[in-house]
Amino acid sequence: MTGPIPRPGILEIEAYQGGKSKDTSFEGKMSSNESALGTSPKAREAFGDAAAILHRYPDGGSSELREAIAAHHGIEADRVVCGFGSDDLLQLMCRGYAGPGDEVLYTEHGFLVYPIAAQAVGATAAAAPDDGYIASVDSLLDSVTDKTKLVFLANPNNPTGTYLNGEELLRLHAGLPEDIALVIDGAYAEYVDEADYDTGLELARHAPNVLMTRTFSKIYGLAALRLGWAYGPDSIIGVLNRLRGPFNVSLPAQAAGVAALEDQDFVDQVRTHTSQWREWLRQRIRGMGLSVVRGSANFLLINMGTPQQAAAADAFLQQQGWFLRRMESYGFPEHLRLTVGTEDENRGVTDALVEFLEQDHV
Repeated sequence: MTGPIPRPGILEIEAYQGGKSKDTSFEGKMSSNESALGTSPKAREAFGDAAAILHRYPDGGSSELREAIAAHHGIEADRVVCGFGSDDLLQLMCRGYAGPGDEVLYTEHGFLVYPIAAQAVGATAAAAPDDGYIASVDSLLDSVTDKTKLVFLANPNNPTGTYLNGEELLRLHAGLPEDIALVIDGAYAEYVDEADYDTGLELARHAPNVLMTRTFSKIYGLAALRLGWAYGPDSIIGVLNRLRGPFNVSLPAQAAGVAALEDQDFVDQVRTHTSQWREWLRQRIRGMGLSVVRGSANFLLINMGTPQQAAAADAFLQQQGWFLRRMESYGFPEHLRLTVGTEDENRGVTDALVEFLEQDHV
């Protein structure tokens, strides 16, 4: 006797695997690019206050949150849509604009949710080769076909931390036909301090085929609440609003998001801490003789030399209570990804890495 049979292609999807941790205490977890300083006290207070009205449905349109997002970024609230994490919105874009026979284009070492979202709607996920650790505009444009419906670009990228500057972003958009949607995933945008970086907000404001997505999971420290948002033209926002669930953002998440936006002093503390310790980690790890990608997010991509060395280091670090992210699924089997943590975490994990390198390993 057999049960229901899923649509063709569903069982071929390789399910997304999140970063490891020892247990629910999350001690030593430096695998998921979470905020080093946790959550704003104001956001925690707002989340707690929401407990008194958990029997109520949330505002289905996330109106107060959209207004707060719009005020902070100087954009129109009616062109903002909120989601159950930005992943939710990325998947809705595939549902709205791609299907069997279509192609969804992304960068070779891009976020794994992109091909998963494409395959889930029966579309083909097509990866454009990167230029080393950096997305290649020429490669992306050369990979466009008459079947391409969507282009996903993480900027900065996960797991490399590298980004396309404003000039290159404009060149990418200019080279795309207007009937192809360009989705600029800015999950790590708040961490970038380079002057030539462009979030894509102005493109999303003026272009009919650009959507910018952002998240509260990273610098705002609300990963557990799954809260993201997108900004773009009325036509695309209208599609996403038709597809999203009627109450897709919980009441506590909306309240915490509004409070987090109001506490920009805390965000500045997180940004400063991350920038300082990202450089400290980069210098210390390079001092061990290892290569580190110069990224601009809240993590570092470390080249251990060989896949065997990366596996051995990962096993050793886990024994010492430190959990980093293996990178085989991203096409970097010889790499480990390390989230910038607290001072104690940063010092502890690098001390353990020194101890590993001083021993006789593969």
